[in-house]
Amino acid sequence: MKRQIVRIDENKCDGCGQCIPACAEGALQIVNGKARLIEDKLCDGLGECLGNCPQDALIIEERDADAFDEEAVEKHLEEQKKTQAQEQQPLGCGCPGTMARTMAPKKDAKPVTAEGETPSELGQWPVQLKLVNPAASYFKNADLLVAADCAPFAYADFHKDFLSGRALAIGCPKLDDAMSYVEKLAEIIRVNNLNSITVAHMEVPCCSGLISIVREAVKRAGVDIPVQTVKISLDGTANQPQKLSA
Repeated sequence: MKRQIVRIDENKCDGCGQCIPACAEGALQIVNGKARLIEDKLCDGLGECLGNCPQDALIIEERDADAFDEEAVEKHLEEQKKTQAQEQQPLGCGCPGTMARTMAPKKDAKPVTAEGETPSELGQWPVQLKLVNPAASYFKNADLLVAADCAPFAYADFHKDFLSGRALAIGCPKLDDAMSYVEKLAEIIRVNNLNSITVAHMEVPCCSGLISIVREAVKRAGVDIPVQTVKISLDGTANQPQKLSA
């Protein structure tokens, strides 16, 4: 049948992933660095994802396509949830490297010296969003820092300026599963009475997908919480925090 459906212009798409959480049907995913429509029958053709693409790579066109199938969408979303739940299970080997732990800064930590030696401000383990447990004690009533995993390498004073006094979750919006991140963050927000969220992302376009992930997670959690974003440049500078609008 001929109907309206989404098309991705691969020449414009930079793989930022901002469209992924915007698609309520879960019809889009990143494959080989580009957004892809998984199946025609999963796309309702309404184009809610279009406004989330900074490159205008998403287009609504009329062409022959399978009819939109609500039952297939429900089945697809259920399978996504099962996959995400399995990913969140502790590793079967009982790997001690994934165990949640809180770490207090060393009392005898040396202050910053003239030689540039800076004490660590890391107060938890693990830090990867894929590995953290939403029920971990270090998230309770915390100020949460959601950081792109490239950010600490680009910004020299990351520990002092961003990490100090905050719980941490890091990830890559381009290489990782954006929807699983949305679900994990939404759960962290729901159960921990967070004070605030800071999103530290790189200036490259693909990294702005982290903002969309956090925005969607807050929306799904149904919690009113202040969120600010900080953009880190490739030259190692950071702009002033910006309040994230709903």
